[in-house]
Formats: sequence, structure tokens, C-alpha cells
Amino acid sequence: MMNKYILDLTVTENVRLHDNYVLLKLTSTSPLPDMLPGQFAEIRVDGSPSTFLRRPISINFVDRQRNEIWFLIQLVGDGTRRLGEARANDTLNVVFPLGNGFTMPQNPTDELLLVGGGVGTAPMLYLGQQLAGAGSKPTFLLGARSQKDLLQLDLFAAYGDVYTTTEDGSYGEKGYVTQHSILEKKTFRQIYTCGPKPMMMAVAKYARSKGISCEVSLENTMACGIGACLCCVENTTEGHLCVCKEGPVFNIDRLLWQI
Repeated sequence: MMNKYILDLTVTENVRLHDNYVLLKLTSTSPLPDMLPGQFAEIRVDGSPSTFLRRPISINFVDRQRNEIWFLIQLVGDGTRRLGEARANDTLNVVFPLGNGFTMPQNPTDELLLVGGGVGTAPMLYLGQQLAGAGSKPTFLLGARSQKDLLQLDLFAAYGDVYTTTEDGSYGEKGYVTQHSILEKKTFRQIYTCGPKPMMMAVAKYARSKGISCEVSLENTMACGIGACLCCVENTTEGHLCVCKEGPVFNIDRLLWQI
């Protein structure tokens, strides 16, 4: 088990990527702890009258040279909007790293597919960086509603080939990620995915039909992050498990999805 930390981190930058998304970069006075791709943090929201619980946010990237951890935050409610207002030099209290990460391949390979949809692309960037650093060349397949919703494409391109779909056809191939032509052109032996549940279920169905190992990062509501509140329970082959503690990453063979 990796150690968990409760740290006051300092905002180095708040980058508004889109009307509904901000990228928060945080640093610490001491070296940041080890973190695995797929793990997440619980960030305390200060000054919000309606937000009592921390917000679970995927680890988007870890920049060791700058000692920074990045969080891609979708502004959906009062809590995340308050986080989105953070400014440089503000302090945020963060519990991390939480949960279990993705399984890294034993040997370098270029047969890895990383599928992200919406804000679910966030953990795929850190995963891609770690895979590339270990000698693999991942393929990224990123889906969104339209071109403006595709985030950090230039950063993904540093670690592998990037393919995109948009529902309105404004960028990449039109349609959903599971309809992209790369799935017929290239052979994969491992798929990692995070995004809206219908998308992950479609990816899981594709993986199962091809006999490809697949891991999904679930985004169930995770209020406490340590398995105490039972908000995020998922029914699995091993019974009801807390996503925050046993996940958020699961092999699809452990899930009771009808796919």
C-alpha cells in the first residue's frame, strides 16, 4: 500500500482551458510523494456554503522537474466552481494519492490503447507519460462533443499517436470513440479507459469482443476517498466494493456490467 498524505499545496497556476474546464497546477515545499497513474486526490473546498465534502479529482499529470501535480477540473457545481477560482499562491488542502492505479505492462509495447472521453481524458495523460517513460508507445483515442471540448492534445502528442472523435464532426472522425477507424486498423493487447459510463461500457464491450484485456477507471461519487462513507459502492464479482478504496481502476472482468 502506498502512503497517503494530507498536504497544504500551493497553486502555481490556474489555466482556463475552456468555459467549463480549468487546469490547476499545485506544488509543495517538499518533494511530492510517489503517485500512480489512475490514482486520485480529495481536495478540500474552502469558502463554499453548500460544499461540505472534499471533491475527488483524478491526477492529470506529475511534473517532477517542477515538483507539480496537475488537476483537470470540470466546473459542474458550486464545489468545483469554487476550486476553479483558485489563484496563484492560494493554498489547497489535498489528500492523496488515493485508490489503486492502472496496471503497467511488464514489457514495453506499442499495443496499448488509452481511451478518454470528456474529463475522463485527465488520467490518460499521466498514464501515457509513465508508459512512454518505460519504453512503450501508447495510442491515445480521445472523444468529445466538439473540437473545443478536446483538451491538452499537444501534451498527449508528446507521448504517443493521438486519434480523436467528436460527436459533431468538428475535429477528428465524427461519432463515438468506439466507431473510430483505428480500432480496425491496429491490434491492441491492453486497453485503458476513463470517461462517461456509457462510453466505458462501449469500450469494454469492444475489448471483450476482441479478447483484449481492459481496465476502466470508474467515476462513482466518492465523498470520503477512504471507503468509510459507502457512497461509491460498485457491484462486482467479489460483492459490493468501494470504488475509492478498491478502485477506481478495475479490470472489466471484475465488474458485473452487461456488455
